[in-house]
Amino acid sequence: MQFDHEYYPGVVADIVGAHARYYAQAWSFGMKFEVKVSADLAGFVLNMNRDRDLLLVARRPDERFLGSIAIDGIDHAGRGAHLRWFIVAPEAQRTGLGRQLLDRAIGFCRERDYRHVYLYTFAGLDSARRLYEQTGFTLGEEQDANTWGRPMREQRFDLTLEPAAG
Repeated sequence: MQFDHEYYPGVVADIVGAHARYYAQAWSFGMKFEVKVSADLAGFVLNMNRDRDLLLVARRPDERFLGSIAIDGIDHAGRGAHLRWFIVAPEAQRTGLGRQLLDRAIGFCRERDYRHVYLYTFAGLDSARRLYEQTGFTLGEEQDANTWGRPMREQRFDLTLEPAAG
């Protein structure tokens, strides 16, 4: 397995495709979700600053996509660093890849002395929630919504990072 920290041709399509396929199959999300992920990710990649942002992709040696995670640090001093586009391909689930991606993303935040990390998700993604909570995230907000064409409980999780010793 290799981890890419750089843009490569097809990275946006790989991440959007993984999200679109998973959320359509498991949660019946449709075109609105796929277009939103695509637009947001494209904007992030176009404006990415390596000093403050992270886009991390795991691929097999044959370059097949296995998973991704991103840290959008544009407002790290305000709202916090935003953890986004975290997904693991079905073939790589339950292998520890999700933990590796999340640990690397939080490590990136620690290296930059970011004090707060947050993410948005929804109730029902139990494996992801366990991973978030094991990492120290706590549920900050919850609300009922119909953002993606079906009722669900949207959630915000927050992680406070201690300042580096020294």
